[in-house]
Amino acid sequence: MLFCIHTFGCQMNENDSRLMAGLLISAGHRQVDNLEEADIAIINTCCVRESAENRALGYIGSLKKWKQENPHRIVVVCGCMIQKDGNSELLRKSYRHVGIIIGTFAAALLPRYIESYAATGERIIDVEERYDLPELCRGEELPVTVENGYRAQININYGCNNFCTYCIVPYVRGRERSRKPQEILAEIEQLAAIGVKEIQLLGQNVNSYGKDLADGSNFASLLTSVNDIAGIARIRYMTSHPRDFSRDLVETIAGLDKVCHHFHLPLQSGCNRILQQMNRAYRTEEYSEHLRNIRAFLPDATITTDIIVGFPGETEQDFVETLHYMQEARFDAAYTFLYSRRSGTPAAQMAEQVDESVKRQRLQRLMDVQNEISRSINERLVGSCMPVMLDGASKNNPHMLSGRTDGNKIVVFPAPTTAWQAGQIFPVQITEAQTWNLKGKILE
Repeated sequence: MLFCIHTFGCQMNENDSRLMAGLLISAGHRQVDNLEEADIAIINTCCVRESAENRALGYIGSLKKWKQENPHRIVVVCGCMIQKDGNSELLRKSYRHVGIIIGTFAAALLPRYIESYAATGERIIDVEERYDLPELCRGEELPVTVENGYRAQININYGCNNFCTYCIVPYVRGRERSRKPQEILAEIEQLAAIGVKEIQLLGQNVNSYGKDLADGSNFASLLTSVNDIAGIARIRYMTSHPRDFSRDLVETIAGLDKVCHHFHLPLQSGCNRILQQMNRAYRTEEYSEHLRNIRAFLPDATITTDIIVGFPGETEQDFVETLHYMQEARFDAAYTFLYSRRSGTPAAQMAEQVDESVKRQRLQRLMDVQNEISRSINERLVGSCMPVMLDGASKNNPHMLSGRTDGNKIVVFPAPTTAWQAGQIFPVQITEAQTWNLKGKILE
């Protein structure tokens, strides 16, 4: 049968979709991009923000007509939104055209459920939280499904134990569990053998990798082992939690030639009172120590962060503390978000929810400060030469190429006079700095 996958949400979800595609291909199905050609529509959902959930529900509703045109077609809805309390019941009652409803724990059972539904037509709902089921991952018997020919993502752990008060992830992805290092390394060797050059290690908190394993593995030791794999040129990872970040990890990375010097370390707030309300389990003083260690061992490192504006109870003074912290920290970039109230999280029940207009005004002030810092940092790079891994043609200018530095900065530059292909690394001299990217020319 022909299947088409529509994915909402984060990189973890995107990778889950690729892994589900591998399972289905192994079971004899074939993936297509055009929904009208497909016999199976799979919607991999997200519920981190209400807007993502609403978009997914709207798309699922639009498939009713698609299903009516051919009753033998199969609609599958899976992912985080389904694992969230009440959503499977909503789909069961109000979206009768959906035949298979599975949460994050049962994703690896998808081929079996499709076979059963196709044979009987009986609806399948599996949203039980259980830890005895196989996780989504590439196995030796599965076809290798990657984002493109030169970059791939690898799950190293699943779930989360942090329970930040604003976050739904622990409730829909379950408790933290790490994959065995030998399984991860075998998968990366398999990818390297087909020409993958860049690996991104994925987890809700990669820094806590190995805490549940008996063999003493940790994230630093895993990075060291991945660094030894022939054929891999770059190693990235996300996401890091500051609570489990350490000087030892920075020192390890400084001694590894393939691990990129890009640290994405979500701060979330520059105010200790708000960090405590968020249950982040660190203070700004500890976070500042992490910044000092990174810059001491790796002065060229790119440091980026996440900031949530308008968390419940955030006062003007609390917000000003965050502004001041941003000015002192001088991040290369910050991904800024308005607080989004998510039912099922403690923060959703907190008093003093911040008015939407206040949140938006604060967000703009924060972005103004960060944009100035980002441009200032980028301007210092003009004249330097940086190795850039080519992604392909620029989205904004097809006559230019686009790639990323070791520090994950986007560089746009004219094509070389010789043949090129995505995944190549070129020496590029930076000629112009902008807030969000750089411009340059290849030194041929």
